[in-house]
Amino acid sequence: VQLQASGGGLVQTGSSLRLSCAPSGRTLSSYAMAWFRQAPGKDREFVAAISYSGGSIYYADSVKGRFTISRDHAKNSVYLQMDSLKSEDTAVHYCAADLGGPREQPTKYDYWGQGTQVTVSS
Repeated sequence: VQLQASGGGLVQTGSSLRLSCAPSGRTLSSYAMAWFRQAPGKDREFVAAISYSGGSIYYADSVKGRFTISRDHAKNSVYLQMDSLKSEDTAVHYCAADLGGPREQPTKYDYWGQGTQVTVSS
């Protein structure tokens, strides 16, 4: 599965962005999906995950209440709505897919997108 993440950009503190993730050549309906991010000099960290059905959703404490992960099977896409952005959200954001359940460990995901840069200026 090849994933394409998009929607990043340069915004000010308190602004919103919506990231999208879509595959090329395959449906995502059977996959758990997740968003991770990696800031310069830091490890890749978990942001949010959603089960294949959308019935189970998990967030990192740092984004809980500000970010919303969702999926649209009809559009074969997964989204990350990011509100009330902070400077510490600045990172390359990646989407990932796996046939297992939604998990926080990046090593559990077999498929990754190329990443989209989110930069939040104060």
